[in-house]
Amino acid sequence: MTGNPIPAKATRREWIGLAIIALPCLVYAMDLTVLNLALPAISAQFRPTASQLLWIVDIYGFLVAGFLITMGTLGDRLGRRRLLLAGAAAFAVASVLAAFARSAEMLIAMRALLGVAGATLAPSTLSLIRNMFHDEHERQFAIGVWIAAFSVGGAIGPLVGGVLLQWFWWGAVFLAAVPVMVLLLVLGPKLLPEYRDPEAGRLDPASMVQSLCAVLAVVYGLKRIAEYGADPRGIAVLAAGTVLGVLFVRRQRHLPYPFLDVTLFRRPAFTAAIVTSALTGLTTMGVYIFMTQYLQLVLGLTPLQAGMATIPWSVCFTAGSLLAPRLARHWGARRTMVRGLLLAAVGFGLTAMVVPPYGLWILVAGMVAMSTGLAPVMTVGNELIITTAPPERAGAASALSETSAELSGALGIAVLGSGGMLLFRLWLGPAVPTGLDAETAARGLATLGGAMRLAGELGGGAGPAFGEAARAAFTDAMRAVAVLGAVLMLAAAWMAARLMRDGGDEGVAVAALDEAGA
Repeated sequence: MTGNPIPAKATRREWIGLAIIALPCLVYAMDLTVLNLALPAISAQFRPTASQLLWIVDIYGFLVAGFLITMGTLGDRLGRRRLLLAGAAAFAVASVLAAFARSAEMLIAMRALLGVAGATLAPSTLSLIRNMFHDEHERQFAIGVWIAAFSVGGAIGPLVGGVLLQWFWWGAVFLAAVPVMVLLLVLGPKLLPEYRDPEAGRLDPASMVQSLCAVLAVVYGLKRIAEYGADPRGIAVLAAGTVLGVLFVRRQRHLPYPFLDVTLFRRPAFTAAIVTSALTGLTTMGVYIFMTQYLQLVLGLTPLQAGMATIPWSVCFTAGSLLAPRLARHWGARRTMVRGLLLAAVGFGLTAMVVPPYGLWILVAGMVAMSTGLAPVMTVGNELIITTAPPERAGAASALSETSAELSGALGIAVLGSGGMLLFRLWLGPAVPTGLDAETAARGLATLGGAMRLAGELGGGAGPAFGEAARAAFTDAMRAVAVLGAVLMLAAAWMAARLMRDGGDEGVAVAALDEAGA
């Protein structure tokens, strides 16, 4: 802005530090997916119950989501670098212990510790970027690298897991994280700055318990509803989590140093970024779970072929994240977000047009449009979140962004996923062959996989006919969810355009970006 000194450019130290920051983010995302391929070997060794196997998979993501707000606030109080290094050390130790676990119970405990340690990574690294890069365009590029690291980590998780399992035992999927965390522990103190709020107040234990229990309950309730439908336990836990969340927000209004600064939502740019992030997370996860099943169960691709079909998504997302600063410089923050959301809406619209025999190519085109549009939205949105918040609260603000993404992703699976499967059952119901007992018919209507298994068991021409009807019903359900996704993207674009319409009170970041794009 006119009259302000020109921000200092980043030096080689900051750029090398960014690389050190990006590596643990990649590992953090990889740990969300790398375990899936190892589950058969783990099941063969430990023979876990169905409940234990579910917790081995889910507890990492549960505790990451639950501890994000706490860790973001702790970083502001104790020091962001200190918390990051402590989390890296805990992550390395837990990874080694998980790799050599002697029982299912021990593996669950170590996955839980990995989740707590992993919750330190996202808010600490994003808030450190806020302190390392003072030029808005360099900071946006750094955030693009940060987001790309998560995207690449999630994409290569199954690939890395497959390679390791080809040559080593299942525990090797955990040991892959250890060298990265050791590198962070060695180089972090030399390359990363320390920052904490010198006026931070005392930690409020009640807020910490409320936020943890609220997020865990909401995530668990949504996941259970997504799996079992209108399940009484899931609904009750979700309601309890919502009540705890309301109590948590009310408590923050009366604390001198809150975990969640509710006054941030008075800033239009902050509100636009958070709401847009939530809508994109909800929509993307809700549609993506249909895409992966469509590739394998409808088109008949092998897991490897389906994985290769999603590569354009990851490549375009990474490219879009890195190009976001140039787009923001040319168009400004508001127009970059609005146009990105409109392009994503086009991607969802293309997905809604999937028809044989061009289903694969139309779906890939939709993925390319979606990922290319959403990557700049997430990059610019995260930059707005951490720069419209006061510097001393950047950790808490970035934790709120990550928590919003976690909750919206779970909500997308629960609401859009469950809604899509409801349509699938309604449209497939008339095609169920007569004469089947209620249990067998229900099994065939539960999921697309169940329908295809039932089709294989039916004799004569009934099996192929039912299988074709199941594929058609699932495709129609995916298209319906994609239409809703396009509508939500248009709503997010309208909201971003409206809330970010006036640059005067959106904070220094938006004003500077819009000046650059003018």
